Amino acid sequence: MARVDVIRVKGGSPLIGDVSVGGAKNSALKLMAVALLGEGRSVVSNVPRITDIAIMAEVLRRLGCAVTLDGTEAVIDVPFEPGAEADYDLVRRLRASICVLGPLLARRGYVRVALPGGDMIGSRGLDMHVAGLARMGAEISNEHGFVIASAPAGLRGTKIWLDFPSVGATENLLMAAVLAKGVTEIDNAAREPEIVDICEMLTAMGARIDGAGTSTLIVEGVDGPLKPVRHTTVGDRIVGGTWAYGAAMTRGDVTVHGVRPEFLDIALDKLVAAGATVEPGDDWFRVRMTERPKHVDIVTLPFPGFATDLLPMAIGLASVAEGASLITENIFDGRFMFVNEMVRLGADIRTDGHHAVVNGRERLSGAPVRATDIRAGAGLVIAGLCADGVTEVGEVHHIDRGYPDFVADLARLGVEVERTDVPEPTFDF
Repeated sequence: MARVDVIRVKGGSPLIGDVSVGGAKNSALKLMAVALLGEGRSVVSNVPRITDIAIMAEVLRRLGCAVTLDGTEAVIDVPFEPGAEADYDLVRRLRASICVLGPLLARRGYVRVALPGGDMIGSRGLDMHVAGLARMGAEISNEHGFVIASAPAGLRGTKIWLDFPSVGATENLLMAAVLAKGVTEIDNAAREPEIVDICEMLTAMGARIDGAGTSTLIVEGVDGPLKPVRHTTVGDRIVGGTWAYGAAMTRGDVTVHGVRPEFLDIALDKLVAAGATVEPGDDWFRVRMTERPKHVDIVTLPFPGFATDLLPMAIGLASVAEGASLITENIFDGRFMFVNEMVRLGADIRTDGHHAVVNGRERLSGAPVRATDIRAGAGLVIAGLCADGVTEVGEVHHIDRGYPDFVADLARLGVEVERTDVPEPTFDF
């Protein structure tokens, strides 16, 4: 009989103690792709030990790279001529693997990448990636489930305006532009700390980039390949934010190490508005909550706005707060997929389009639920800490894609938690 992993938590315990956060998943995956722009050995350190990193390592191996994952380091040896095709069997499991499109097109002049998979949290088309690369001189087609791009004469610098500050499009266009002929200007670019992290690694490799962290990136192309480097991944603000909201929801006291609090300015301000005490440091912050949270309205927006990846935690906070909160999702149209699972825990939530009205309750009620994506899975486990009885979260392979040592960290923070496998139900027809 097949068996599946679940996480069981017993409600009623506040999160108390210290927790360390590793490198950002959303940065480390892209930094591994950045290495493709240089010939030789690059080392990306502070890499989280999660399944997505292992998948990305295999994507790079299929492209001819030698990749070793050693603890929190990814050692990547890139050949003079890396491969030009990323197959569906891996790309379907990791949407971030589409980020090899830009660097491979710049290095090889041709690339064939399968259309990606990843979390089912809404439509995330490649239109802006494709339009930007086409403006740089690439010929692009979509055939048999693959994006095929070629630029036999090389890419050329140009001015690109993004309709939306897409992180993925900014990354691909940035990585392509560093080896293009002339100057590329990317307007309405994403401003996330992970974009800045990529710019810092590219600059260390010899790229010429101005405007990192602003909405306008100016990239002066250089002759490639770039030189290999050693780079340390920025701390994961989403994991740090998860623990911050967990502390507030459970009326606990948690100090988070390894994340700069300014990366979470708005998210932490919302916790202060809800009644928490937040103490910031250079590379850490502390969140304490002694009373039931107050209701707060939250709107997700591109950085520096409230991160969409923290929406499940925002809904969890609102579910146990005093009064009614309005939560608005502006990034992904499928983020509310997990709301039905929160309702199974007794949350009072009504959704209408990209809005959710959440009427807070003193306590939730433990129940079996399932993770629908990475952040929803973590959010459901944290919500289970605010529930009477035991909550069992299934399909926790999603959580593994974004949270290293999640169960061990919960246990260190005083939670009664276990991960176990249970029989998968079967049916006779």
